Amino acid sequence: MPVLVITGTGTEVGKTVVTAAVAAAALAAGRSVAVLKPAQTGVAPGERGDADEVARLAGGVTARELARFPEPLAPATAARRAGLAPVRPFEVAEAAGKLAAEHDLVLVEGAGGLLVRLDDEGGTLAEAARLLAAPVLVVAAPGLGTLNTTELTARELARRGLAPEGVVLGSWPRRPDLASRCNLLDLPVVTGAPLLGAVPDGAGALPPAAFRTGAADWLAPRLDGRWDAQTFTAQQTRPEE
Repeated sequence: MPVLVITGTGTEVGKTVVTAAVAAAALAAGRSVAVLKPAQTGVAPGERGDADEVARLAGGVTARELARFPEPLAPATAARRAGLAPVRPFEVAEAAGKLAAEHDLVLVEGAGGLLVRLDDEGGTLAEAARLLAAPVLVVAAPGLGTLNTTELTARELARRGLAPEGVVLGSWPRRPDLASRCNLLDLPVVTGAPLLGAVPDGAGALPPAAFRTGAADWLAPRLDGRWDAQTFTAQQTRPEE
């Protein structure tokens, strides 16, 4: 798995923190890691972007952006309004390929969901993943409404011949509600993909050393961690006494 594409089911689902956790676990396993952010939006020159945040939390990764646009909009829209050239899927694939030649693992973190447009011709992260023939990790919210958005993402991946690598819950609450607990059972059914982790809410605010220590506890062995979906689900869905 030299390249892993990471997408969310939407915005604010914990995608960057999950990317950092995957990077931290891979580094702890002795792998060299690069993080590629094709299009960073809503960040001014000199401000930290998502790739920088991954590097801060995970440690020694190579962090690269292809472009950044100041307004917090879809990349195609933000590029057009800024009068700047958009990022094309083939450019994402080329950059990831070059990084993969020098690293054991390249994490390509998208913007928002799978079909957020990179350019005005309809190029998306999904097209970049197809060009790379790369697996796609889906980061989902845990609560009510996530079954629909996560299943739609999985169906679109399948339609394009890109089966999801798995699903990671990007912000697992300390006190999960009924919907979140039930979703642990339902998400693998509706997506046809395994649960590969649950990153606790607030993990991104941890000191970097604590984040790196905890990352392996939040992710399954498939992502260089030691988290077990069956055990976690059994614990979280245990009847209340």
